[in-house]
Amino acid sequence: MNARSLRARVTLLATGLVALVSLLLLWLTWNLVGDAVSAVPQLPPGTTVRVDGVDVDASAVTEHLRVYARNRVLLFGAVAFCFVVLAAGILAWTFTARVLRPLREITGTARRLSIESMGERIGEVRTKDELAELAETFDDMLDRLQAAFDAQRHFVANASHELRTPLAVIRTELDVTLADEHADEAELRRMAGVVRDATERAERLVGSLLLLARTDGAGLVAREPVDLAVIVASAWRAVRADAEKRGIRTEFATPGAATFGDPALLERIAGNLLENAVRHNVDGGWLDVVTQAGPQWSVLRVRSSGGLLDPAAVPELFEPFRRAGVARTARTGAGLGLSIVRAAVQAHGGMVSAEPVVGGGLSVTVHLPALP
Repeated sequence: MNARSLRARVTLLATGLVALVSLLLLWLTWNLVGDAVSAVPQLPPGTTVRVDGVDVDASAVTEHLRVYARNRVLLFGAVAFCFVVLAAGILAWTFTARVLRPLREITGTARRLSIESMGERIGEVRTKDELAELAETFDDMLDRLQAAFDAQRHFVANASHELRTPLAVIRTELDVTLADEHADEAELRRMAGVVRDATERAERLVGSLLLLARTDGAGLVAREPVDLAVIVASAWRAVRADAEKRGIRTEFATPGAATFGDPALLERIAGNLLENAVRHNVDGGWLDVVTQAGPQWSVLRVRSSGGLLDPAAVPELFEPFRRAGVARTARTGAGLGLSIVRAAVQAHGGMVSAEPVVGGGLSVTVHLPALP
């Protein structure tokens, strides 16, 4: 039902209601006038009385007056009834046009909207009623949709760029090697190694994208008690060799801290934090890992040394394809680690925050609901 049909229905309803009330008032007036005239005192019989230019016997004057008064009420009441109903219809049609103007603007904006014209808004309306609130809510919804579309386009563009880089490396290596007619076994092996590294990078990126898609907006596959100390120990085994190779000093304070959720996702949270802490650390740096159990939250905190970070830019590290102090095209990762951490933590009903470390580095704190 569009605004015009709603306007017609409101007008008909208002006019019909006014007509019904007017008829009721006319009927009441007609009866009251008749009763009032019936209360006139009776005159002696045989007396003649002139009423409206007509000689009437006194015994019939009361009935004559009642008929005359009722006829006059019907005549002028009918004229007044027509004017009142007509005025009610005009006022209702005009008033509903003013009231429903925001609704027409909302309808028109919704019809014109597309992915290419998401920037159009209804704007401020003159009225301050429920329709104005609806228009404001509609604009807020469009703001959220536009932000989601922009983020999606940005994400797809970045993902395409990240995938294009290893593919370009593979194609370049193949073209150069195939163009060399005198390529020996060593050259072919070198080319194969580069292609393998690029393929592994693309595979890691695709795996990270799939994991991010799984955790971002999807429910948990499994729910069971999990000890953060256990998943930290498991995740540390995967990066321990790299940390020792770079001479990173480590300190673990990981007493039992139970939470409830998907063990695979929780281990991915700890794994991504530890991988980032090692990958973006400096040679000979340090790494601290702490777990804490509380009545409401179980806490996992990973602090590490590294490059200097702008405090204002730290929240952006949780966005896809953002790296701490590393160019987006660098080969040290896909820039999805903290994005996956945030999505997985939110899927568990938790919170994650980050802050720069004085002197260089990053501290990431994860709060997960404690096991009851």
